[in-house]
Amino acid sequence: MSNDNLFKNIEQKSGVDMKAVFKLADEIKGANFQDEATIRDIIKRVAALANRPVSKEKEDELVNAILNNPQSINFNNLSKMINKNKK
Repeated sequence: MSNDNLFKNIEQKSGVDMKAVFKLADEIKGANFQDEATIRDIIKRVAALANRPVSKEKEDELVNAILNNPQSINFNNLSKMINKNKK
């Protein structure tokens, strides 16, 4: 299966445009994960892309997790955290 077919399958199953995912990933490369405002912006953008609401409490929890361990956070992990903890 080619990457194009794989991405089309993901788009069909998730409803998320892979071009938008890659664009966001490129934009947050090198982001300062020690800056709370940057982290909050990224969380909101990932949540919007995934079409998942994030409560203020969940956002605070995610910010604290990222501030305490920024090396372990990437787009995939952040997306999983948002989806895992949705209400």
